[in-house]
Amino acid sequence: MTSLIPRNTAIADLFRVLEEGFPFAGRHVVRVEDYQEDGQYVLRAELPGVDPAQDIDVSVDGNLLTVTAERSDSRHERTHSEFRYGSFGRSVRLPAGADPAGITASYEAGVLEVRVPITEASPARRIAVEVGKP
Repeated sequence: MTSLIPRNTAIADLFRVLEEGFPFAGRHVVRVEDYQEDGQYVLRAELPGVDPAQDIDVSVDGNLLTVTAERSDSRHERTHSEFRYGSFGRSVRLPAGADPAGITASYEAGVLEVRVPITEASPARRIAVEVGKP
């Protein structure tokens, strides 16, 4: 599809950032979708062109799930490329009741799928505030 916005302008850069998201910590943002089904939190990340055994890392710290990946650039002389190379990453907060011990991840057709079992979360409770005590 031909764009009506010239490629090498500040407006083109703004549209690119809005479309791709803001990079963080020197990384490109991984595009994701997430949902809950059958007692699991599911995160799907778009990561085409990477070797899942070597280039993808999935980690959890508390209730923060982080996906990072690295895509290498094979050097070619080219006039234009919209492919993204380098480091990619995304962190998401897991929902209440997520069980980090049961996390599984699989990769197929350029999509990483992470599944996190959700146990019944503790119900919210009200905390009484005492007056005059530190």
